[in-house]
Amino acid sequence: MRIAMALGAIALAAGLSGCVETTGSYVGDGYNRNVLIVNQTGQTIWRFYGSNSGSNYWEEDLLGSSVLPSGQSIMVDFTDGSGYCNFDFKFEFQNGQSIQDFGINVCSIGTYYVR
Repeated sequence: MRIAMALGAIALAAGLSGCVETTGSYVGDGYNRNVLIVNQTGQTIWRFYGSNSGSNYWEEDLLGSSVLPSGQSIMVDFTDGSGYCNFDFKFEFQNGQSIQDFGINVCSIGTYYVR
């Protein structure tokens, strides 16, 4: 009986290992999620949103009350407690245009160029 329960626990653990989220990682996992965002658009970025790829909406504007002029950069820490490494970016300009990019692995890049 004890062996059967132990084997059942092993089978359950093996089955659950397939449920681990593979596009991200857990908080405290040692991944560096700091990314230097470099504006090379020729325009000032008025708003910047970065949401983990599992989210259904854009998070708050990461620039806050600031803007990001062309040729300038900002360091952003994407550690949001979700454990994700893949993030979606949205950059908005004063004229209403925007640039969106999806599935950026912030755990494996150090710099992101907005063009």
